[in-house]
Amino acid sequence: MILRIGFWFGVLLAAVFVAHWGAERLANPLKKLRRQWGITAVAGGTLIGLASASPEIGTNTVSAIQGVSGIGLGNMLGANILSIPLMMTVAYVATRKQNLSDDTSKSEQSSSGRADTAHNNHEQHRHERLLQVNQSAVTVLALPYLGIITLVAILTIPKPWRGLQPIDGTIMFLAYLIYAGQALVRGRQEGESVEWSAKEIGLAVAGVGALAVGAYFTVRATENLASLFGISNVIAGLFITATMSTTPEVFATWAVTRSGQVTSGATGVLTDNAVTMTLAFVPLALVTVTITDFQLYWVNLVFVAVMPIIYSTFLYWSQDESGFARWQVLVFILVYLGYVGVMLFGVLNI
Repeated sequence: MILRIGFWFGVLLAAVFVAHWGAERLANPLKKLRRQWGITAVAGGTLIGLASASPEIGTNTVSAIQGVSGIGLGNMLGANILSIPLMMTVAYVATRKQNLSDDTSKSEQSSSGRADTAHNNHEQHRHERLLQVNQSAVTVLALPYLGIITLVAILTIPKPWRGLQPIDGTIMFLAYLIYAGQALVRGRQEGESVEWSAKEIGLAVAGVGALAVGAYFTVRATENLASLFGISNVIAGLFITATMSTTPEVFATWAVTRSGQVTSGATGVLTDNAVTMTLAFVPLALVTVTITDFQLYWVNLVFVAVMPIIYSTFLYWSQDESGFARWQVLVFILVYLGYVGVMLFGVLNI
């Protein structure tokens, strides 16, 4: 029994990393498109989100095809609850590095004067225990993401049309196009010339294949773990798949933030979540998912909304320098622990 659990956890971990390896192969081409089209770092997150959320899209697609859509539903909700507290914590810890530049990598700085100013600003933020984030993330990313969550609630909670249905998938696909479109239009600037290599294109194709393989084994491993633990597919998706699927994103957030791209590192989670709640929603809706445990569903959807509400409130009302103080990052953690408590003792009645 223990050996089988260990084996499938190993398969799950390997599958998640294979899927995210594939996603990373897509990330660089999308970054180049952002530069070529003249899209700002904040708005460009909508493109990067396609790569970072592609493992979730793949997992939901496979779970729908395999007839275990509960895994995809649990993963979609659970990952969107855990990701913001986790990534904000990782980004905050990463910015405690003494010689980190201020939201602009050294390669992007045009003069030593700018480099000195960026260094001094970061030292001030580090002393003030502040994770500096561009305030425009509230209107460009966070509030539109909250609009997406509201739309999901309208489509899936009312009793006459409770659940995920094909028409809902069509609506959410259109919602993503609107979300991405408004961010890209509002964040345009002059583009720059970029070069494309055959190797880059080949790796992107290999990445798509890795995503498919990783998604398949993610679902297979979760299905077997749910059976071994004697829990439902939804619960397995909420706490097993969702937790594991955020692991590679932790390393990505750490690397991006440590490189000096603080705003990109701290806002990427919003675009990832927006893609998860729209494009990753589609394959589940196409096969029709019935919500059998309504309390479990609405409680999770409430916490999915609570996280960006806190994010927007803290960032919008930040004082002289926009960002998140250490105590605010701790609030994210406490809210997630509160969610776990509500699930264990209020919903699952353990």
